[in-house]
Amino acid sequence: MDMDDGAPSRRALVGEAVRLGMTYLCLTALIYGAATQFFEAGPGQADPKGFAGYSMLVDLIAGVTSYFVMSVAVWKFRRSKMIYNVIVCFIIATCVAFADFFVMREVYRVFFASANLNYSIRANVEDLFMCWVAFFGWSCVFLTLLFSLDVRDRERRLAAVREEALSAQMRALRYQINPHFLFNTLNSIAGLIEEGSATRAEQMVLSLSTFLRTTLTLDPFHDVRLSEELTLQEEYLEIEHQRFSDRMSFHIDMPDDVRHALVPSLILQPLIENAIKHGVGAMAGQVSIWLSARREADRLQVVVENNMPVEMVGPKPLGMGVGLKNVAGRLRARFQNDWQFTAGPAAPGVYRAALDLPWRTE
Repeated sequence: MDMDDGAPSRRALVGEAVRLGMTYLCLTALIYGAATQFFEAGPGQADPKGFAGYSMLVDLIAGVTSYFVMSVAVWKFRRSKMIYNVIVCFIIATCVAFADFFVMREVYRVFFASANLNYSIRANVEDLFMCWVAFFGWSCVFLTLLFSLDVRDRERRLAAVREEALSAQMRALRYQINPHFLFNTLNSIAGLIEEGSATRAEQMVLSLSTFLRTTLTLDPFHDVRLSEELTLQEEYLEIEHQRFSDRMSFHIDMPDDVRHALVPSLILQPLIENAIKHGVGAMAGQVSIWLSARREADRLQVVVENNMPVEMVGPKPLGMGVGLKNVAGRLRARFQNDWQFTAGPAAPGVYRAALDLPWRTE
């Protein structure tokens, strides 16, 4: 809904006020008409001969004008305290009702002088009271409409602020990943240069350029298919393959239907990076990395395992590694409490990182 300076916009307010006003007037007219028929004066009773209701056109014009003036007054003078607003509605309805009565009386005197109408307040007090009741009722209904619009506006603004905060948090966590990866890759390139492997270093630079170009175009608030995430990781592994081609192997095990599941972009990159750093980088022999994914009911389970030195025992706390900490932070920002993430030794010489996420597809 369009808003202007924290208040309901005129277009939205007029639209809902007109619909609400028509409903209110129809119901008021229905009740008033039924009451008039039920309490109609009998043959022996006197006719009050008041001027109210003599001309439907005059009453209609006066009523619409009074409702409009009263609505504008309620809109302008309302405050946050409800007791104050009710008193204001009472005062506005009283002033408008008497103003409406005296203005209509003068109009009838000018245009209906020959109608022999009674213009005294005593003869028209019942209609004056009914007019005040209708005005006071409408002012309260209109005040409720304004309050409802204000509440909806605050909810919309609060939701927008929360979404922006969540997006900013996810972007911040996402941007912590790339510098970490870039730092490790540049160290690897520097190591290849020191070893005299200029060709392999050049290939790693080209692979790094391709990978960064792809990842920097991704929206961290947008989920990708698991197959697309695997494609990105293959580009990343191509970079690391330049250094560990003789000691690293990568295996993927997942059904075809699981490849269509949605995951946060680059959520696997820190896990695979840690598998290379703490597995391949810490061992002299052959190291395997396994990536598996399964669907269990309405959950997606993704597991990354790698070889590790046997002497590294005991679970590693989640907050010790930058990569693992970022994974947990992104999942918390994206799914609130609907996620699980565990990381630690699964068996002697095997390290496992497991994700449990809601099952989602496009």
